[in-house]
Amino acid sequence: MGTLDEQALARAIAAISHSDPLIKLLQQIRLGRMKSTDAGLRAITESWLGAYEKALATDGLTRFSLRRLDPTPRLAVLVDAGVLTSEHPGVTALKTAYERAVAHAPALL
Repeated sequence: MGTLDEQALARAIAAISHSDPLIKLLQQIRLGRMKSTDAGLRAITESWLGAYEKALATDGLTRFSLRRLDPTPRLAVLVDAGVLTSEHPGVTALKTAYERAVAHAPALL
């Protein structure tokens, strides 16, 4: 079944992926079927930010596994698409939660 770290990482990825707006919704923006300011997209994105922050608190994550969960690249895509701004409170909170999780996580289990 894997190490505790691998199991924790799998749980965190599953939680993040469940409401990930990047997979389908950004494609809809690129195709012109949805606007980046759409209220539904905003609600999904807000929910995803919260789920991501919660996933970073998954018990058993090490610094190594947390680095695999770095939200920065995904946030950059959302900012570039105009869905979020870099000053959005949820973006700031997620970045802070990530930095805090990495700082407090064990190097290895």
